[in-house]
Amino acid sequence: MQERLDEEIALVRRKYPAAVLHEEGRWVLIPSYPLPQGWNRSETEVAFQINDGHPGVPPYGFYVPIGLEFEGHRPVNYTDPATEQPPFDGTWGLFSWVPEDGEWQPKAEAEKGSNLLDWVNGFTVRFADGV
Repeated sequence: MQERLDEEIALVRRKYPAAVLHEEGRWVLIPSYPLPQGWNRSETEVAFQINDGHPGVPPYGFYVPIGLEFEGHRPVNYTDPATEQPPFDGTWGLFSWVPEDGEWQPKAEAEKGSNLLDWVNGFTVRFADGV
């Protein structure tokens, strides 16, 4: 299990070299995630928790520092502030987000199936949707 997580975190760090793994609770922080036009920030921190049962259990939700808006509106499926808070500085909001049905297909080799880098790259889809 730890070998698989190490492999997937290495994949995330290929694209986001500053990614931080907080071992307690298995949280990941991406310190600088680019946002498309329309958001009230050009980039944001993003955090998520690696679920028990990973990779068999798909990820759920991702966190951003509170106050994120799109064209002056709070996004849908976004709780600000979140009930549970990541172990990183500041107060965080939660985007309720899951892989679409059939989209999460992990394989024995992380790079050949769904993995945490795919999950992180998927945030771009959510941010592109705007509100």
